[in-house]
Amino acid sequence: MPTLAEAARGVLLTADPHDKRRAARSLARAWRRGEIEHRCDTAMPDRPAWPAEPVLLAPNQMPKRRKGGSERGRIALLHALAHIEFVAIDLAVDLVGRFGGEFPRGFVDDWIGVAADEAMHFALLDRRLRQLGSFYGDLPAHAGLWEAAQLTADDALARLAIVPMVLEARGLDVTPMTVERFRGAGDEASAKILSRIYNDEIRHVSAGTVWFRQKCDEMGFNAVETWHSLVKSRFRGSLKPPFNDSARGRAGLTQEFYAVIAS
Repeated sequence: MPTLAEAARGVLLTADPHDKRRAARSLARAWRRGEIEHRCDTAMPDRPAWPAEPVLLAPNQMPKRRKGGSERGRIALLHALAHIEFVAIDLAVDLVGRFGGEFPRGFVDDWIGVAADEAMHFALLDRRLRQLGSFYGDLPAHAGLWEAAQLTADDALARLAIVPMVLEARGLDVTPMTVERFRGAGDEASAKILSRIYNDEIRHVSAGTVWFRQKCDEMGFNAVETWHSLVKSRFRGSLKPPFNDSARGRAGLTQEFYAVIAS
């Protein structure tokens, strides 16, 4: 029987996007069936295997995107979102393979479920791109999305603080406006996909917040103060309003976390 870390490593080292998507969902099924041992004593790779395309560019080299009014602009935005979801598969799988042994089975249940969600999101976005005459890999993509994983590879609390509670929470802030842009352009099919992703991401941020709080309680740390410290030391960026306080609140990420240190 493979260990959790071995199974996670297998997903991370799968380069083809569609094979990685299928591998993540197979991992979730195998875990639910009890076919994976809850053990994490195999080293995770420093970075996942990714395909030759899309070409990855530094943030300052990325082409400027329009707001989504033209079809070309909508395709560029959907491609960027597909890349985020593709990398999010690896972020979730790395989390369970690297840190799952420090937590009870419920933690692994939650984050393997997140990986399966991200795989489904990627499939929906790639299918929509193909309906619009494009595909994932057709445009360049952001090279920096794995940076948060590298900066938090040594600390489960730091990973939870930065990935779900900062990066995914930012998606809650911006997605409703993006949905309205697509609807305003008459692209209801894309708007429905983004709405589905938005609702799932509330659960993902919630999982991050719940397990962050639980780990802080276990270690005798103040959760809010610890989060502030980790964001200041591990996040290369700033927290910028406007914030979707309602969605963040539904995820348990209350204003006491982010309002004080927002720029």
